[in-house]
Amino acid sequence: MLLSIALYLWRTSRPHIAIVGQEPGTEHYRNIERHRVITSPNILSVRVDESLSFADARYLEDRLYDEVAKRPDVRHVVLVCPAVNYIDASALDSLEGVNDRLKQAGVTFHLSEVKGPVLDRLQRSKFLDHLTGRVFLSQHQAMTALDPETTASADAAAPPSIAVSGRTS
Repeated sequence: MLLSIALYLWRTSRPHIAIVGQEPGTEHYRNIERHRVITSPNILSVRVDESLSFADARYLEDRLYDEVAKRPDVRHVVLVCPAVNYIDASALDSLEGVNDRLKQAGVTFHLSEVKGPVLDRLQRSKFLDHLTGRVFLSQHQAMTALDPETTASADAAAPPSIAVSGRTS
C-alpha cells in the first residue's frame, strides 16, 4: 500500500508535458516528438496532460524554463490546458511565478483551452489581472493571433496521410 502511494505521488509529480505544433491542413495540435507538425520559432506551445497541483507545480515550472532557455527566439509561451481539470493554490503560485519570470525575459505568457472551472479559479485569484498575455478559447485561435503567417501556411498545407490497414488515405 505504501509503495502504491509513493508511486502515485511520483507519477503525479511528473505529468506528461508535450511541446505541440499544428498538423498541416488541420486545426489540430500534436506532440512534436510523435507527429510531423508545423511550429513557429517565436511561440512555444506546451500542453500539460494533468491537473495542476502542489505535486507537479515545480516540475511544470522547471520544464517551461528549460524549454524557453533552449529557444532564444521565443517571444510567446502558450500553456495548452485541455486536460487540466483543477488547479490548487500551489500551482497557481507557480503560474504567477512563471508569468513574472517570463515577463522579465521579454516573453509573454498565454493560456489556451482552459476549462470553465479552472478559468473560474483563475479569475477568483486575480491571476488573470496580472497575466501578461491572453486566454484563448483554442490553441488554433492562439496561433492565429500570435503568428498569423505561420498558421495560414500550416492551414493551407496538405493534411498528413494516415495509414489504415496498410493503406494510406
